[in-house]
Amino acid sequence: MRVLMLSWEYTPHIVGGLGKHVAELVPALVDAGAEVHLVTPAYGGGETEESLGGQSRVYRVPPPGPSEDMSRMGMPTNFFMNAWRTNINLESKGRELFEKYNYSFDLIHAHDWLIAFSAVALKNGCKVPLLSTIHATEMGRNRGVLHDDMQRDIHSTEWWLTFESWRVITTSQFMLAQIKQQFDLPTDKVDIIANGIDTARFDALNGVDLGDFRARWAQADEPIVFFIGRLVPEKGAQMIVEAAPQILSQIPNARFIIAGTGGYRGELERRAIELGVEERITFAGFVSDEDRDKLYKVCNAAVFPSLYEPFGIVALEAMAAGAPVIVSDTGGLSEVVKLHENGLKVHAGDPGSLAWGIVHTLAHPDWSRQRAANARREVGENYNWPHIAKQTIDVYNRVSKEAIAIGWGRRG
Repeated sequence: MRVLMLSWEYTPHIVGGLGKHVAELVPALVDAGAEVHLVTPAYGGGETEESLGGQSRVYRVPPPGPSEDMSRMGMPTNFFMNAWRTNINLESKGRELFEKYNYSFDLIHAHDWLIAFSAVALKNGCKVPLLSTIHATEMGRNRGVLHDDMQRDIHSTEWWLTFESWRVITTSQFMLAQIKQQFDLPTDKVDIIANGIDTARFDALNGVDLGDFRARWAQADEPIVFFIGRLVPEKGAQMIVEAAPQILSQIPNARFIIAGTGGYRGELERRAIELGVEERITFAGFVSDEDRDKLYKVCNAAVFPSLYEPFGIVALEAMAAGAPVIVSDTGGLSEVVKLHENGLKVHAGDPGSLAWGIVHTLAHPDWSRQRAANARREVGENYNWPHIAKQTIDVYNRVSKEAIAIGWGRRG
């Protein structure tokens, strides 16, 4: 099975869940016997060509430079010009690989809308079936409302990508319902394959003394409530700030750590000052992967109060680390977390409900530890990458066989 994969994000350029997904899925696919040729923009550097094992390779193409058009064009137009320019590089590299390997690719696997332009061009130009994974949607991120031309253009591109795709993969029942409704997709065109997590990096911290590390963030008697994610409204960090006064009225020594970057940070800091809780909240900004994993291990509660969350890989990370987890009862998070079994679920957008979940977790550490142990076991059994790679290759085989049957697909 030879696959051309296209992704806007890949190591070292990982912005969110999409990048994490691709970075961990690809090695698992290679280990399972697939030959993957991944083409991605060279944001963040990295080698122009790099081995992934065997014949598999990653190719990083030049990204668009700073635009000389910013002063005379609106942001939506400029944004799409940059996307198109990078897709020209992605497409040309893809065509080069098709020629190099005598058109012997079984399929193209595209991740989300930003690479749709090149994916569809390669599909139609090379007569190879296209499979797409939809990790999130623009309408979902904006909670059902498209506010401007750029958002409407992104939504249209997402629809176009799913229309052109032989099959579509998504990560949860929640996302299946969303893309069916938003793009008018038939159910039998969509496969649900969950995100995964590699627990090894957390297992390596078992038995390690993290006392000095914890002391950098909180006093010994301060329970840590930890959030990590992009600081944008849909990730819900503002719910933690709003809930803080109620939590502190019952657990006055609680220490909140909000890690991540984004344009919403200033608003969060301003609101913390208004509520008089700024001394109890640490806005950590960017934290390294190593520090993030350690914070999962030392925190007393990992909180993900998203308003929109297609899957929620951060929740899997926290569960794999053994942290007690509290999530919004929304989207994919609601499918991963089972109330009072492997975590707590609270009402999305409700600071009072979130305060209850955090207080309950901190006030009942024995119950919280049991839920965390259940979560760690379930993650290892159900969300491991070898299992996910096998499911993905099963879809690859189905697409390839169906395409060959009608004269599309592999020539070599």
